[in-house]
Amino acid sequence: MNKAITQGLVLMPPPFSAGLNLWSRADGRPGDGSYAAQPNAAYVPSDQDFGGCLELQKTTAIQKLRCFQQIPIQPGLYLRVTVKVKAISGALPTVRIGAWAGSGSGSNVTSADQQGPDVALTNYGTVVTISAIVGSGNRPGVDMVWGTAPAYGHFGLDLTGPTGGVVRVEDITIEDITSVFHADMFDWVDVRDYGAIGDGVTDDRAAFDAADTAAAGKTVVVSPGTYFIGSHLTFENPVRFEGTISMPGAQRLACTRNFNLDTYAAAFGSELLGFKKALQALFYFTDHVTLDLNGRRVEMTEPINVAALSGLTSFAIRRTLENGQLLASPGPAWNTQSVTAVATYAAANPQTLTGISNIAAIPVGARVSGTGVGREVYVRAKDIASNSLTLSQGLWAAAGTRTFTFQRYAYMLDFSGFTELSRFELRGIEFACGGVASAINLGVTGSVITIADCTFNKPKDRGITSIGEGCQDLHIDRCQFFSNEQGLPVQNRSTIVFNSNANDIKIRDNRVSRFAHFGVVAGSGGIFVGNHFFGGDDEAVGLRRAGVVLTLTNNKTFFTGNYIDNHFIELSNEHDAEPQYANEFSFGALTITGNIFISSHAQPGFGWIVVTPRGPGHFLYGLSVTGNVFHARAGNIDRAEVVDTSYATLAFNAFRNVTFESNTFTGVVQRASSPLLVEHTQNTAADTWAVDSSNLLPFGGRARNVTAIVAEGAITTAVGAVQSVMPYAQVEQGAGGQLANLKWPLAVKGRVQVTLRVDNPA
Repeated sequence: MNKAITQGLVLMPPPFSAGLNLWSRADGRPGDGSYAAQPNAAYVPSDQDFGGCLELQKTTAIQKLRCFQQIPIQPGLYLRVTVKVKAISGALPTVRIGAWAGSGSGSNVTSADQQGPDVALTNYGTVVTISAIVGSGNRPGVDMVWGTAPAYGHFGLDLTGPTGGVVRVEDITIEDITSVFHADMFDWVDVRDYGAIGDGVTDDRAAFDAADTAAAGKTVVVSPGTYFIGSHLTFENPVRFEGTISMPGAQRLACTRNFNLDTYAAAFGSELLGFKKALQALFYFTDHVTLDLNGRRVEMTEPINVAALSGLTSFAIRRTLENGQLLASPGPAWNTQSVTAVATYAAANPQTLTGISNIAAIPVGARVSGTGVGREVYVRAKDIASNSLTLSQGLWAAAGTRTFTFQRYAYMLDFSGFTELSRFELRGIEFACGGVASAINLGVTGSVITIADCTFNKPKDRGITSIGEGCQDLHIDRCQFFSNEQGLPVQNRSTIVFNSNANDIKIRDNRVSRFAHFGVVAGSGGIFVGNHFFGGDDEAVGLRRAGVVLTLTNNKTFFTGNYIDNHFIELSNEHDAEPQYANEFSFGALTITGNIFISSHAQPGFGWIVVTPRGPGHFLYGLSVTGNVFHARAGNIDRAEVVDTSYATLAFNAFRNVTFESNTFTGVVQRASSPLLVEHTQNTAADTWAVDSSNLLPFGGRARNVTAIVAEGAITTAVGAVQSVMPYAQVEQGAGGQLANLKWPLAVKGRVQVTLRVDNPA
């Protein structure tokens, strides 16, 4: 016997020699008739084959023989009931093991199999062994599956077939054979031992719960089969799936001791379904914060709406998805939805469109385009009742009623159904978009989303999208982004790595290759450190586009240690519904220091720092460009910094706190600096010396200040008389205001070092 299961249990029924009053003619229940003093039953003390045995004549359609003794049975126990029988005379019957299964309350458990296999007796005097295995689990070799409801059984045999025949029956034996089904009783328990059926229809949740409770630290084994689980299921012990389970979509499986994709893929027989169910469970765990994909690849045929999958709309507890590849498989589910609609826009409500012609067809999360719409404006919400759309940003020149286009991209992981999602992390994930899908769409609001050590291969449209403020304090660290448009000239590209609409983003140590833009940033407080963004240099005298676009004028952003390769940094107020300057912060609060700027084969008018005002009156207020390397290869460029006057120019007479110094230039014709040191030689005595900045102040700006005048040698009159005099300065002189006049008290000549500034530093 296996003492781990049966210690203290009495399994053997009494021998026939103990009295036929111990054996029932029916089911063995109290009150049933016994075989004592029955004319068709007698004890034979000496049989040549059996020794003592029962001789029994079949007088009814089913001649039952049951032990009155209750033989205990419990989950995980497997018993073999064996009896030897031989025909003596008369009609030859059929024999089987029979039983009556009793519950703890004493009622019959009708769901239990209470009859063993039939064995026909074919001749007289031949000993035939009849046996059946009884156990709780639906296991191979188990003849009578009892599940977990029975607490005991009355065991014996049945004679069926023609009546009148006489048989002799040896003492019935019952033995524990649990060890046959449990290779190692101390390592695991099987769900079938606790009543699991595994037919894909019967709800086996109760059996799974019972097995998990009984495991007590052992591994729960889900044997081959398909098990339907109708409600939430949690394993508190390790689990190993040899069979699979099915669950309704909203029901969750929680494997608390081996929470990883290997387990869930085995559980559901599919990496994709396993990934979905594991991701669903991740949002409900209290003892796990990380889902490990075990380095596996999950082939995705459609976007995953993570909010709908989880059943949540708000989540702000740290969770991490890591270590695997998500592969987009081509199919119609990835198609971009495109809708054209007429709508009305007013600058007084800068993030609202009204009077939409077909609002029901416009999906939330669609990108808005049209005349007067800046880059990366998305539909954040819609209100069909008021026929209005809420936008992520304002529109700079779209007042009135006009036609807009709305494009909804398909993302592999779409979190935009969350009204708030915070503290979610993606680490070590490869998004193999393959030109089929975009990668990530963030929640509408939220903060501290971290995307680290990930690879984005060929996103179809976007790498990471924010349709609202779900990008507050966004971290993108050590990621690689490879465009789906590698072979296209930059002017024909449309893909963008990321956008943001909120503050305090941290973008660090990323590698970006050949997108239209690296980032379109509408918030402030950003940090860009150690990134390499490459725009491509295949076309001779080719166009270049912005790597990073900053659309908030007072952006408080910091660039340092970046390698900006055939891209530029653009300052643009294209998300301002009233883009003309009107007593507000203008372009500035920007620090660019210690970066490497490279261009190859670029047009002469290319610049690495570009200001694009969308309305008049704007100026620079707080710009520091220091310690950078500007290197133009395979063709010189005019200057490193440029004002794009396509829509408006800057108010150069209003620059404040602009520092542009200690930079290194190669292949740059006009090497801007402020403060700018100009050496002026006056060969002819005059009382007014015109000191020319020679267009070397940043952005070709005006000489707004003279901060120092140092004479090199003597200042003399026309006849050589040394004069100890000082001039005063008149700034912003000449047609473009690029001159500073030094006014002397008399006509003098000589050489001076003059320090000019493009700004008023006060």
